[in-house]
Amino acid sequence: MYKHKGKRVRHLAVLSLAALGGLSSAAHAADAFDPEAGGMTGDWGGLRTELLDKGYDIKLEYVGEGATNMRGGYNNDHTARWSSQYMFGLAVDMNKTLGWENSVFKVAITSRDGRNLTNDNIGDPRSGTYSSVQEVWGRGQTWRLTQLWLSKGFFDGRLDIKAGRFGEGEDFNSFDCDFQNLAFCGSQVGNWVGDQWYNWPVSQWAMRVKYNLTPELFAQVGVYEQNPSLLETGNGFKMNTSGSKGVILPVELVWSPKLNSLPGEYRFGYYYSTADADDVDGVSSRHSSKHGYWVVAKQQLTTHNGDASRGLSVFANFTVHDKATNKVDNYIQAGVVYKGPFDARPKDDIGFGLARVHTNSDARDAQRAANLATGIDNYDNPGYVPLQYSEYNAELYYGVHVTNWLTVRPNIQFMRNPGGVKEVDNAVVGGLKVQAVF
Repeated sequence: MYKHKGKRVRHLAVLSLAALGGLSSAAHAADAFDPEAGGMTGDWGGLRTELLDKGYDIKLEYVGEGATNMRGGYNNDHTARWSSQYMFGLAVDMNKTLGWENSVFKVAITSRDGRNLTNDNIGDPRSGTYSSVQEVWGRGQTWRLTQLWLSKGFFDGRLDIKAGRFGEGEDFNSFDCDFQNLAFCGSQVGNWVGDQWYNWPVSQWAMRVKYNLTPELFAQVGVYEQNPSLLETGNGFKMNTSGSKGVILPVELVWSPKLNSLPGEYRFGYYYSTADADDVDGVSSRHSSKHGYWVVAKQQLTTHNGDASRGLSVFANFTVHDKATNKVDNYIQAGVVYKGPFDARPKDDIGFGLARVHTNSDARDAQRAANLATGIDNYDNPGYVPLQYSEYNAELYYGVHVTNWLTVRPNIQFMRNPGGVKEVDNAVVGGLKVQAVF
């Protein structure tokens, strides 16, 4: 019942956007679908600009991702899957609306639906996979309150305090999300410690305090509610703290230098969770905490004929996790992005990335012990527990900047040892990522 209701609401929202686009087109034909406009529906007859001038920025965005298995995977049958997300948001400049300097209020509601090729065809269902060829899928295909927070700056903006409902990856261990494979998208800590660190679109009660030490360097610390019940499909708008198990405390130092006048960003962080965590061996007593650390690096290296908006950038991510409690004990990733590769397409981009997700050897020993206890040593036996090693992911994409409000990124992905299971065939996947702003 809830699922069908959600679909009706989403369809009504899309129809409303189309209606707004039609009204804008009738009043100002150059606005709606103008490739230079900030949104597909244009300026809404001047209303959008008027709202922005008053401090209200309405966000209406869509991400859709398609994937088809060209070769390999657990199930070699060729098929395709589509998964998508709608985001309805509002950002308010509180200085313009209430006279509060250095203050911003944000609210966002998201809706996800569709199916994931990784779960349906690529991974062994007994073990699953680590990454996903459609990053936008996950955390329940449902409606959620994803953002509801207020930030306030003090001492001319050097100190910034943010409180409300939001996820860790919004501020800590944050990373771009232009790739379609999950191993290259967003906060990677949340991808490998997903039982406790929740990425977008899940939100929880939280506070983040940031202090700018210099114009290029800031430090921040946060406290986030750790509540597994927030992952349940029917709890997308849950506001109380029933079911809380503890808190996650991340700290991070972020350095943003200029290398030959080109921007870079380097993040060094650590997290500590007070929530209980199971031992990976499956038999030891529970642990009273969980921890890990990360390094994120992004640096632009070149310009294109002197244009700093174009050129080559490199990136890398590295995370290490508590070996006693986490199935993935470390992860490493690196890649390159070139913006504006062709003079005729100055806003297009090309990206390539490689990643390795490493299974904790203690977790693998527990899998061996489970098979020894049942006496099953044949992978083809349904009762066999697959042994997991390292999973490797690669992606190459080309981003077509169709308009200022529409980007289409066809891509090809390669997954070696899906889920770290060597018996599963390596998979080649064709993908398509669509990002649109209404």
